[in-house]
Amino acid sequence: MFLNNTFVHHVHFWLKNKEDKAKLIEGLETLIPITHIRDMHIGVPADTNRDVIDRSYDVSLLLLFDDLEAEEAYQYDPTHVIFAEQYAKPLCSKVVVVDSINI
Repeated sequence: MFLNNTFVHHVHFWLKNKEDKAKLIEGLETLIPITHIRDMHIGVPADTNRDVIDRSYDVSLLLLFDDLEAEEAYQYDPTHVIFAEQYAKPLCSKVVVVDSINI
């Protein structure tokens, strides 16, 4: 199935302390009620081992939005701002975001 009219926001998190994984996931789950999000997936590295696979991250967040405007509204949603300040910034040593749109 080809996803049309979709803005993809994929975030990978590296924890400062591996023991904080459950706390970060708890924080990610606070994002669930944000109405701008169409679909959400919270994950951890799969047990796949090929040269092209990066399994160095601890937790990932995949969000699908209807368009760029919805993703931008998400960035300023108070729930997202609280997540960034109370979970991502204090718990993570590195965060990488990859955004993409349909061709």
